[in-house]
Amino acid sequence: MNMTPEQQESGRRNFLKAVAGVPALAAVGGAAALRGPVRGGPVKLGFVGLGGQGRVLLGQTDPHYAEVRALCDVNPGRLAKADAVLSKDGKPAARHYADWQEMLQKEDLEGVVVATPLWTHADIVVGCLEAGKHVLCEKMMAWDVDGCQRMLQAAARAGRVLEIGYQRYYNPVYQAAHEGIVKTGTLGDVYHARLVWHRNGNWRRSEEPPSPDYDPSRWGYPTFDHLLNWRLYHRYSRGLLAELASHQVSIVSWFFGHEPEAVLASGGLYRFVENREVADHVYVTFEYPNGRTATFSSIESNAFDHYYEMYMGTKGTLILKGETEAYLFEEGDRKATGVDVTAKASGPVLDASESRIVDAAGQLASGTTTRTDRLASYRMEVSGFCAAIRVDRPLRCGAERALRSARGCLAAHEAMETKSRVVLT
Repeated sequence: MNMTPEQQESGRRNFLKAVAGVPALAAVGGAAALRGPVRGGPVKLGFVGLGGQGRVLLGQTDPHYAEVRALCDVNPGRLAKADAVLSKDGKPAARHYADWQEMLQKEDLEGVVVATPLWTHADIVVGCLEAGKHVLCEKMMAWDVDGCQRMLQAAARAGRVLEIGYQRYYNPVYQAAHEGIVKTGTLGDVYHARLVWHRNGNWRRSEEPPSPDYDPSRWGYPTFDHLLNWRLYHRYSRGLLAELASHQVSIVSWFFGHEPEAVLASGGLYRFVENREVADHVYVTFEYPNGRTATFSSIESNAFDHYYEMYMGTKGTLILKGETEAYLFEEGDRKATGVDVTAKASGPVLDASESRIVDAAGQLASGTTTRTDRLASYRMEVSGFCAAIRVDRPLRCGAERALRSARGCLAAHEAMETKSRVVLT
């Protein structure tokens, strides 16, 4: 879905006009939506998991809100890269650990940021909560519904903050769209949403082990490839549905005000059939109350559409593209909504659960002179988590919403595996 410059210009103007006066719009362009320091000083944080996503969150940690005390990862090479992030940002060095339980025992921490492989989320998060720590955990919430519920119950028992890393809730473009367009009924009655996340690549990473004798088996991985490419194996991952769809499905449920009632899905492993288990093509229909549907497609054979969300109403169409751009078109304006095929600038395609600065910087957002930094939403997410700890600021996502997103995506995984319609109970 590519638009001509004229269509983009028109769509941006319409969006800006519709959300004029919405407080969230003031944050577009990277302006801080939260002001620090928070009462009581920075929160003492530890990080568990310093892969691509963990390092993004580390780099977007505002020192007014948090002091990074410790870093934990089973791969020493990731710790070295995390050190470089801290050094580049002028932040003090943090102590290193391979075992998160040892980190909790030895460090004076108030909160923990968890960005480890999906299959480990529940055990690590529950352990941190039971140790009295607040937790910000990357999405998807857990590998299964039981794990999600364990996390939710542990947070309630401990009386601690549990936030899940759906950064779109902290993105000012999404906030403005919800407040100024969705809630006001500007789109009319919305019966359909289209979710797309297309790439052309095998999702596989290449990296040398940290040492010739490195043994990942003590951490549950039979080979270094399983540790490095955990997303490609069923034991650790839920594939494209967890790493990509869960982001977009969570927002549809927010905008629709309901979670899915039933799911149909198809897909499989078609292109990259060697050394991989999870599907490389996924097609899903989520059924919502009141006759609403959302379709999701993720393919790894063509990147033309890249990724976007489109909400189609009886009065208008809202397009949220790449987390940095927003367009609004009035229904019936065929000149504006007829999409033409245009040349697309080349560049790296966003990898699942990794947010690269090259993808984020200098992208046009919701106006011709307004620009947004895609990383700002991560910065506000970490700061919002710390503000919830210090001054009880409400979380924008929260574990309950994250559980609903996980339920929908896990149901889609079941529907694809069983080739049947799955009803959520």
